[in-house]
Amino acid sequence: MAAQQRRRRRWAVYVAAGLLVSAALTQVPGLAVGAGVGEAAETPVATTPVPAVPVPTAPVVPPALPAPPDPQPAFGAYLHYGPLGVLRMAEISRWLDGPQPRVGRSYLPGDRWSNIEGAPGFLDAWANWRRERADRMFVLNVPMLERNEEGLSDAEVRALLRRGAAGEFDPHYRRLAERLVESGVPDTILVLGWEMNGITYTHRCGPDPEAWKRYWNRIVTTMRSVPGQRFRFDFTPSRGRDAVPWTDCYPGDATVDIIGMDAYDQPQGLSFDGQVTEPYGLQKHVEFAKEHGKPISYPEWGLFRNGDNPEYMRGMLAWMDVHKPLYHTITDYCPHGVWQCRQNPKAAEVYRTVLSGRSEPEPVPVPVPLPSPVPTPRPVPTAPPHPDCSPLNLGDWVEHWLGGRFCVRFDWWSRFR
Repeated sequence: MAAQQRRRRRWAVYVAAGLLVSAALTQVPGLAVGAGVGEAAETPVATTPVPAVPVPTAPVVPPALPAPPDPQPAFGAYLHYGPLGVLRMAEISRWLDGPQPRVGRSYLPGDRWSNIEGAPGFLDAWANWRRERADRMFVLNVPMLERNEEGLSDAEVRALLRRGAAGEFDPHYRRLAERLVESGVPDTILVLGWEMNGITYTHRCGPDPEAWKRYWNRIVTTMRSVPGQRFRFDFTPSRGRDAVPWTDCYPGDATVDIIGMDAYDQPQGLSFDGQVTEPYGLQKHVEFAKEHGKPISYPEWGLFRNGDNPEYMRGMLAWMDVHKPLYHTITDYCPHGVWQCRQNPKAAEVYRTVLSGRSEPEPVPVPVPLPSPVPTPRPVPTAPPHPDCSPLNLGDWVEHWLGGRFCVRFDWWSRFR
């Protein structure tokens, strides 16, 4: 019994000693309670903090904004070639209940060269009107030959075209360009040699298309050589085949800025749909301009052989809304017009209703940027407790003096068996 008691006392001493030694060793890095004096415990794996990773979220898509309205074509009217035409621009605006015509159009007289050069004072009123607002356009029809409406024969026209192609008439166009620049309208749109595919004018193309094209190119080159100019040249045949296909007269992309078309309601009995689909008609015009990368225009259009025709008026306005010409100007005198011509009340009402309904496009609201989504941080995992020992709670005072909490290995007892 005494021996047994001595063994029990020794056992308690051994346990207490083991606990004290283990407690001291747990404060040394790499050692743990129950590992044995001087026996290194397993080196703990250093735990690197895991950075917060944003949780993927669905992208925030701002609500779709309405598409900005298509800009309406700039419109105007031929009201008179001189100062009276300028005065009438304000009057037609009042008739339309407010919309402002932005395009003014005039013609140079084609009777003699001195007038084709732009006689002093002839363009002053239009130049002043153009300079009053930056968004206005001044369109000027320019004959290519004098005696332009005197019914010259094809032989005479052919000879004149060849003389022009050789450079004989260059000084007239240089002088015109200088006067336009001096008048403060260097960005004038020039409808040069209009309706060349017909038979009305001396500057027609039919008698010699190749000479006509060379002559056009020479005029454009001459006018572009004048310092300060920013002219745009509008190639404008009449709608349909007329005397010759107007495509045969096209002088080339280098000297053409706009491809226009004069499109009156003729011949008698031809519907608007027929005017679209006829050979060299409205559809061909749009397609040809697209092929050549040019904007379109309608410098002259209006009623004619079919009288007061609201269907033509409605169709033409709808066509231009779809195909967006750079500009269009109705010829506003009888039998073509709607404001100065009282014999077309039905078509005039269509024109006035459609044009009056147009207003400046409302500004598109600027989208307010949505706040960026704040990512939800992923919790940083904490290092798990040591897998081979269990901490002992001995109280704050004891742990203070021992320098930390005891950690007793789960298999400490097996070393004393």
